[in-house]
Amino acid sequence: MKRIFFVEDDLSLINGLSFAIKKQGYEIDVARTSLEAEQLWMNGKYDLVILDVSLPDGSGYDICQKIRKVSKVPIMFLTAADEETDIIMGLDIGGDDYITKPFKLAVFLSRVNALLRRSENFNQMETELSSNGITIQRLKGEVYKNGKQIDLTASEYKLLCLFMENPDMILSPEQILSRLWDCDEKYIDTNTLTVYIRRLRKKIEDDPADPHSIVTVRGMGYKWNTIE
Repeated sequence: MKRIFFVEDDLSLINGLSFAIKKQGYEIDVARTSLEAEQLWMNGKYDLVILDVSLPDGSGYDICQKIRKVSKVPIMFLTAADEETDIIMGLDIGGDDYITKPFKLAVFLSRVNALLRRSENFNQMETELSSNGITIQRLKGEVYKNGKQIDLTASEYKLLCLFMENPDMILSPEQILSRLWDCDEKYIDTNTLTVYIRRLRKKIEDDPADPHSIVTVRGMGYKWNTIE
């Protein structure tokens, strides 16, 4: 059974979402403060983390950064902080999704299910991909650049796999979004995808400002450019 770690201080939201999540067949542990979150995280193994940004004794951003040092578990931010800078920060420090309050329950559950499903599908892959000095060992979920391991978030890892599975093929933003997030509606937009592309280029390109592996095809999308 999938286990979800929910960090939120609003008791009414905790009660409502916990009930809905359990109806989906998942287990859930709840922390209402940063201190409780650290204690629970150390004692549990989770398949998805849902974080509020504003907590009584700290920030969900700080919790995300600590988790990213030791785990690639999918992380979803659930918060009233809806400024573009807040969303970009959440994604840049390792978040895989960002939902702003208020939201529809059906949207929330769709995105929870999508993150869990995508994570499971990618973790089950056992093949190795190698191109342009980048190697993905899917059995271990590890990525290497010129033999040196690099750290990727869950979404960065999935995006890199998608590119390397389709070398020299132009992928439109819509194709990429539908492959990575298969909710009924496009809750993840092209601006978010741009952030993911920028983050990934910083980690795998020798010069992110002049990328040679993940190239932009103007007016069409992106492609993984195989370098001979």
